[in-house]
Amino acid sequence: MFMGISPEKSKSDVLRAGTAAGVQAGFVKSSHRKILYRGLVLVALLAGFGFWARVAAAQEERPEITPGERKAPRKKEAGPRAVGVLQFAANGKTSLVPVAILISGKFWDATAYKADPIPMALETGTVYEAERAGNSLGLFTVSSALHSKAVNVPSPWIGTGEWLAAGAEEANKALKAEPVPLGIDTGDGPPRLTRNPQPAAAPATAPAPPSASPATPAGPTSGDEPPRLTKGVPAPAPAPSTGSAAPTASGDSKLPDAKPEDAKAAERAKVPESDSGASESGRPTLRRGKPTEALPEDEVPGYSKVGAAAAGAPASATPAANAGKSAEATPDMGPVQLVPAISDAAVAVPRSFTFEWLKDEEGERRQQMVTLAKEQVRAYVDARARAKITPKPAGPQTARHAPAAKTKDPVLDKVQMTAYDLWGNNQPVLVFSAEAHLPPPPAGAAFSAVDAELQYSILLVAYPDTYNNLHKIYVGVTDKYHLDLTPRLELIDALDADGDLRGELLFRETSDNGTGWVIYRASADKLSKMFDSLHPE
Repeated sequence: MFMGISPEKSKSDVLRAGTAAGVQAGFVKSSHRKILYRGLVLVALLAGFGFWARVAAAQEERPEITPGERKAPRKKEAGPRAVGVLQFAANGKTSLVPVAILISGKFWDATAYKADPIPMALETGTVYEAERAGNSLGLFTVSSALHSKAVNVPSPWIGTGEWLAAGAEEANKALKAEPVPLGIDTGDGPPRLTRNPQPAAAPATAPAPPSASPATPAGPTSGDEPPRLTKGVPAPAPAPSTGSAAPTASGDSKLPDAKPEDAKAAERAKVPESDSGASESGRPTLRRGKPTEALPEDEVPGYSKVGAAAAGAPASATPAANAGKSAEATPDMGPVQLVPAISDAAVAVPRSFTFEWLKDEEGERRQQMVTLAKEQVRAYVDARARAKITPKPAGPQTARHAPAAKTKDPVLDKVQMTAYDLWGNNQPVLVFSAEAHLPPPPAGAAFSAVDAELQYSILLVAYPDTYNNLHKIYVGVTDKYHLDLTPRLELIDALDADGDLRGELLFRETSDNGTGWVIYRASADKLSKMFDSLHPE
């Protein structure tokens, strides 16, 4: 049975179907919007990642530089740098003692480095610049190296030469006029100018044989005649030597042709060989000078040139025979002033290490250093007293030993204090040295004569800290019986030993092994040893 659809039901179905279709279309549109939004976000993220990746790569290629930060420039290895000590004697003579030579950042003993046959630091023509606290005093040019094989000699090598103080000018050489001006006749007659004075000085030629026809003169016979051009006339042969056959007049005889190679070899033979060794495998050289005249050669008692004594002395007086003997007694030349000197192929302006004191500041610092030095000497004496071994009494001890008396303040002599600006920050580094001895004991008190007459040597290096207190960086107290433990140090001066524009301290060292030189670098906590001639590393 066929059933029909009512209009109301069909309309509601149509409305329901339309609503469902609209909802489905809206859902599809919203889904498409979400997908598009997510795609755009993903593209933006990828673009951001790519941008920051490029920025990071650029930062890796260009290192980050902190604003205000300055990196110290690395010094180029320009060549060797030699350190020496100039000895200025009271008699006016000056000599150089080589100390150390810096090669590739390491110090070597200058008396032994490249000593073949003389050390590199004493080669002829080497120029040293003397400095006092970094200020230039003048130039010293080495002329000769002297050697000694004596046992107790302070240095086996010394150099002599010429000293030129700063600001002094070299002596002007007097100009000598020629006795007769060139081109003027020296006869008794009136002077006459000549056009060509060379034919008068030409070598004599051999006389022509009788069979030969007289030759046409090749040039003017007198200087008064005008010059004439001649056609190809063969040059006359030189006069034959004695005992040789006379040349024939025929045209077959020819002069030997001089080869250009032989002429160049002869010119090279005339040039003196250099003793700098620069051609030996690119060997570097120190600061060299070009003297215009022969440098002076002074004689020093106990020293001689290499091979000079062996050549002019008998076999019993050779250096090998005198190697174990002591040095001869040298005459008293008075006080000798010691000044550090530096030779460097890279000439640079020296930096001053002088410290300028404020008003009344030096006296206050000196008093502080004196007080600190006395404390260190007392501590040294007390430590040596405790280290002594005293024999115990044989019987039983009935009474207790009385406590040891307190050591009195020592007496300081030869007090010297020098301040340097080693670090370039206007902070003084104080170097204090003195000789000390204990005061005489009271009358009736027991004492040791050896201890009472014993002299102590003290070297103290300190600098004021932020709180105006002295900060010790080196203390050295010793006596003649303990030089093996603590050597005696004598300040020479401050200098720039390695060329880094910072100051180091040069001392003369005395120990049980002898006398040598030592270079220290001052830091905030201690003195670091850079070179020691008695104990080379």
